[in-house]
Amino acid sequence: MAGYYSTYLSIFLLLTITSLAMISVQGQRTWLGFYFRTCPRAESIVRATVQTHVNANPKLAPGLLRMHFHDCFVQGCDASVLIDGASAEKTARPNLSLRGYEVIEDAKTQLEAICPGVVSCADILALAARDSVSLSNGPSWPVPLGRRDGRVSLASDTTNLPDVTDSINVHIRKFADKGLGIRELVSLVGAHTIGTAACNFFRYRLYNFSSANGADPLIEPSFLATLRDLCPADGDATKRVAFDTDSEDTFDSTYFNNLRNGRGVLESDQKLWTDPATQHVVRRFSGPFRGLSRLLFNVEFSQSMVRMGNVGVKTGLEGEIRTVCSRIN
Repeated sequence: MAGYYSTYLSIFLLLTITSLAMISVQGQRTWLGFYFRTCPRAESIVRATVQTHVNANPKLAPGLLRMHFHDCFVQGCDASVLIDGASAEKTARPNLSLRGYEVIEDAKTQLEAICPGVVSCADILALAARDSVSLSNGPSWPVPLGRRDGRVSLASDTTNLPDVTDSINVHIRKFADKGLGIRELVSLVGAHTIGTAACNFFRYRLYNFSSANGADPLIEPSFLATLRDLCPADGDATKRVAFDTDSEDTFDSTYFNNLRNGRGVLESDQKLWTDPATQHVVRRFSGPFRGLSRLLFNVEFSQSMVRMGNVGVKTGLEGEIRTVCSRIN
């Protein structure tokens, strides 16, 4: 046992060093301590705001995390998902269930009061995603800052967001288009360790799949019965079901154990285990030593969030610093 924990600690230190190195590489256009002189309380204000809202409603934590992901995959990490408008990104089908806009606006209002025109909505969203994870008993990581806000937000640009019916090959291509690899793909989808999905996103797997009993054969039989009870064929399509039925509000690695056991809610999630291209990563996050698996996942998720958070960022004279996050100046 002593040898196991010695190895455990050695891996932890190695991965921590690797994580810091990753931040250094990915922070070429953004950097740590960006607001040290111009708005030194920026990070603490965002965290306190997120904590207040998440304490009142824990469901906001996965919402803020998902919002950052959806933002970065469309126009880059520029807070374009926050902009209001009849044809803006937030009106697209994949974004209709996003939640947490009020948290970002609350933090922005407070920051504008003490540092007007300094802190971008894009940076607030990146920080809020990190803080949502740590407040859900997950890891925390240094967030390179300095993003500026975009001026374009179109629902038609959301077609490159990963979809629940996409094959693994399509997922790999969509992530590769953003400079992200298979490790980042599996790690970031692991965000589904917290949060829920509406029945309409997976009910077809329960009743309308191409199999004798109408169900996706990848679903473990007892879990199929559970999902059918939660989402009847003629039931409420908007009813929400936890991705991780064992620990819905806790950021951990049990989500990956669920995939190994045929208990993935979304088809695209379950395929992470059945497809050889991604299975080896799932295996690493769901090994026999739960503590080590969770550590590996936490470190790789943190690295992946830093990399994703630098996709398509606008810096310098690009974009703007919005006064109100929901509208262009």
